Amino acid sequence: MKIILLENVRKIGSIGEIIDVKRGFARNYLIAKKKALFASKENIKEVEKIKQELNKKDQDKKKEAKLIQDKIKNKKYQIKKLSTENKELYGSVKPTEISKVLEEIEQVNINPSLIQPSKEIKSLGNFDVFINLHSEVQTQIVISIISEE
Repeated sequence: MKIILLENVRKIGSIGEIIDVKRGFARNYLIAKKKALFASKENIKEVEKIKQELNKKDQDKKKEAKLIQDKIKNKKYQIKKLSTENKELYGSVKPTEISKVLEEIEQVNINPSLIQPSKEIKSLGNFDVFINLHSEVQTQIVISIISEE
C-alpha cells in the first residue's frame, strides 16, 4: 500500500516521502497515529503544500527531545521495590513506573512506549534503559533497583 509520510519515522522514511508498506502497518499504525496518509493524487498535492510546516513541527519536536536528552542523559535513578531474600522482585519494573520516576524527579513527561529496558527488570541491581525521544534522538539512563525495607 502506498502512503505519504507526515513525520520522520525511524527506519521507514522522512516527511513527504511516498513509500510502500504492508496494508496492516499502514492502517493500524501509521494512518491511525496520523504519521501518514493514503497516497492519492489529492493527498500528494496537499502534502507538497504543507511540507515546510511539517518540517518545522518536526524540528520543534527534535529540539524538545534534545532538551529532554540533555536533562536525563546517562543519569542514574533509584526505584525502591519489595524483594525476596535472593534479590528477586515481587513482580517487575515496567516502563510506566520508569516514566513516573522521570516525571517526579526531572519534570519531563515521557510516554512509556518510548522506554525500552535492555532486559526485563525482575531483580535488584542496575539496569540500562534506552529511551527513544525522537526518530533521530535516543538516550540512555540507568535504573537502580534497591530493596524496600
